[in-house]
Amino acid sequence: MTRVEGAPDISRGEPPVPTAPATRRVALLGNPNTGKTTLFNRLAGLRHKTSNFPGTTQEARVGLHAVGEATLEIIDLPGVYSLELDQLESALCRAVLAGEAAPSGEIVRPPDTVCVVVDAANLGRNLMIIGEALRRRLPTVVVLNMVDLAERRGIVLDPDLLEAALGCPVVSCQARSGVGIGRVGAALANPRTPNITPPGDEAGLERWADDVYARAVPDDHASHADTLTDRLDRAFTHPLLGLLIFAGVMTLLFWGLFRLATVPMDLIDTVFSTLASATESALPSGVISDLLANGVITGVGATLIFLPQILLLFFLLSILEDTGYLARAAFVMDRVLRPFGLPGHAFVPLLSSHACALPGIMATRAIPDRRERLATILVAPFMTCSARLPVYALLVTVLFPARPALQALAFTGCYALGAGVGLVSALIARRTILRGAGRPMAMELPSYKLPSLRTALITTLDRGGIFLKKAGTMILAIMIVLWWLGSYPQSDPTPEAQALRAQATTMSDTAAAEATIAEADRLDARHAGAHSFMGRVGRGVQPVFAPLGYDWQLTVGVVASFAAREVFVSTMAVVVAGQDDPESEGVIETLSTATRSDGRTPIFTAATSWSLLVYYVLAMQCLPTLAVTAREAGGVRWALLQFAWMSGVAYVLALLVFQTLRACGVS
Repeated sequence: MTRVEGAPDISRGEPPVPTAPATRRVALLGNPNTGKTTLFNRLAGLRHKTSNFPGTTQEARVGLHAVGEATLEIIDLPGVYSLELDQLESALCRAVLAGEAAPSGEIVRPPDTVCVVVDAANLGRNLMIIGEALRRRLPTVVVLNMVDLAERRGIVLDPDLLEAALGCPVVSCQARSGVGIGRVGAALANPRTPNITPPGDEAGLERWADDVYARAVPDDHASHADTLTDRLDRAFTHPLLGLLIFAGVMTLLFWGLFRLATVPMDLIDTVFSTLASATESALPSGVISDLLANGVITGVGATLIFLPQILLLFFLLSILEDTGYLARAAFVMDRVLRPFGLPGHAFVPLLSSHACALPGIMATRAIPDRRERLATILVAPFMTCSARLPVYALLVTVLFPARPALQALAFTGCYALGAGVGLVSALIARRTILRGAGRPMAMELPSYKLPSLRTALITTLDRGGIFLKKAGTMILAIMIVLWWLGSYPQSDPTPEAQALRAQATTMSDTAAAEATIAEADRLDARHAGAHSFMGRVGRGVQPVFAPLGYDWQLTVGVVASFAAREVFVSTMAVVVAGQDDPESEGVIETLSTATRSDGRTPIFTAATSWSLLVYYVLAMQCLPTLAVTAREAGGVRWALLQFAWMSGVAYVLALLVFQTLRACGVS
């Protein structure tokens, strides 16, 4: 009789496994960097959902995998080095294994199987968590992942010897390439309760792990020094050379991010602009047409236009993480960030925030210490995000017309200013409201390997879906509100515009008549913007921003930007230039030469432009970010603190810049 791998051996007195339910719950457990998530993606693919554990910001992924007639419900638990650590991730793993917690939307019950994923090249360090899992006395399967990398390093493991030592099924696989996935699925569908219980104390567990390793890895197959890995590690983690390599890698990443995302961003912009124009042409002029074209369609386009950069950033970061480099970069950045009270783990969230603060803040879930996580959340929006770039482009063009070198230098200065103020703010927070000793950075450096494009694509799609779900709907709602505030109450045509239209009817030159009518439309649009609800708000709030050099028109743009920074140029195009297309030919020139209500003083003087540039580098002007901060940090009070601190710092520094330049004679 042939025995199925993982099935009970009745001849040895093992009890038969009870009939499995239609869906078996599998808890996927393991150290960080063992390929656990890669195995999850291989088993579940796109058949998974991402949510949170109730009452926490800890991400939970649940997927399905079919094995014959059985269906496995796989829960990808957070990567932990030990189940007994005093960390949120470890506590969640303990609660799930005890049947006291489950991801949102799932029934709370113990798992039917515990699958412990280990790095075959680092079995010795992984045996501790295996022992902690075996002590739970749940049906357990151990998966030796990345056996190909272990063999290249001279480590040959015998699954049968390890199975005898652990008392539970042991299977080997290569999750990245998919080799052995069938064996893993079969073992998870037919697990058994381990017949060995490791010691309950820490010291005893370590002696047990040493004995298991000695039995599973014969002396003649012990690990040999991997000289290539050692040489790479010496370079990547070197105090000086490591920083230079990191700077080069990040430069290439950002070059690829902004270079490659240009085409899809332009395509999205063109598609939605065409769709808005087609909607206005197809529908009768009125409220419905205006709402759909300038509210809904424009709002969706404003959300999706930054999606290529966000997706590309997640894809590139996933590639870097899969190669093993990202862990080395975090180790190097720990030396840079630690003086400011932040750990090396914070570098990925801060890096992500340069595309958009939303995924950056969500990425702080990987930071073990709560105080360090909160500090990173609070300062992540200081990093220059994509939404600020249109504002920078306008202001540096005004400040340095036809001087690209100085424009590029100003852009670099904006990035440096945001990062510098963010780090100083983190230091202040860690010395005051988030005071406490920083947790030493403990990280196992994973093996170097070729990245999995499949894993990167699945991760990218998953994160992109989260962004659209969490942020897209909110931005759409904001754009509709802004449309309403800027469109109502509607104003009658101005006498000047009526006179121009009457004059156009008497002109024989068609081109001149069209230009006159266009000028009349601009006058009406500017008048309507000034007397809309948004315009009235701008006039009412203007005294607050007067010390920074802003008139009521600039104030309208600033106030609108508190919902989302990217609407500044569009708002100014309507209020100042009298046009609703910020990309129209001549609008940037019109904005740069536009005057205030007195008809003489330019809106964008040099001092005002520098003040405004500093303000937009530092101010919190993104309602979706505040909402995500409240959710990830655990309360609205953190979002209010973030808003107050960033807005206060931006106001004070912009005030200093404007008043100092005025005192130096710069107009």
